[in-house]
Amino acid sequence: FTLGTIDARLNLHACAAPEAFIPPGVRLWGNASVGVRCDGSKPWTIYIPVSVKILADVVVAAHELAQGQSIQASDMTVRQADLGELPLAVITDPRQALGRIATLSIAPGQPLRQDLLRSPPVIQQGQTVTLRALGRGFQVSAEGRAVNNAVEGQVALVRTATGRTVSGIAHLGGIVDIQ
Repeated sequence: FTLGTIDARLNLHACAAPEAFIPPGVRLWGNASVGVRCDGSKPWTIYIPVSVKILADVVVAAHELAQGQSIQASDMTVRQADLGELPLAVITDPRQALGRIATLSIAPGQPLRQDLLRSPPVIQQGQTVTLRALGRGFQVSAEGRAVNNAVEGQVALVRTATGRTVSGIAHLGGIVDIQ
């Protein structure tokens, strides 16, 4: 980190116990401010600019990635970058991007971000799925047809053989858990 300078024109009273604090809502990376206050007989508060660099490995596109492309290991590389200069949703572990799908074209060297990728559906509309109800000491299953696409952990709608539509949580392998 690098502290900025205090304005030399300030004429502050001496303070026996200055207290540093982080203002509410400030994230301490990139360019920020820290506060210093004195609660003595003549209180004062000042803010000092600070530049905080947080170097970390981030996942970047190894080459141009097309919209709709499924991300494979060869599509990514890891580079060190300052997190303070990047969006919050930047990916730092290649496993977070593996198998996900680009929602936009991504340029070579561009950091991969959570908001640029979506999970592939584990349930496809019209697919035959297994409805599964689990309870203490029992499991009941039946077949149905998916009404919508769903990713892992998302709500899937399923039409049963009787024509009734039920909802449950989608899982890999065409399984929908219902309550």
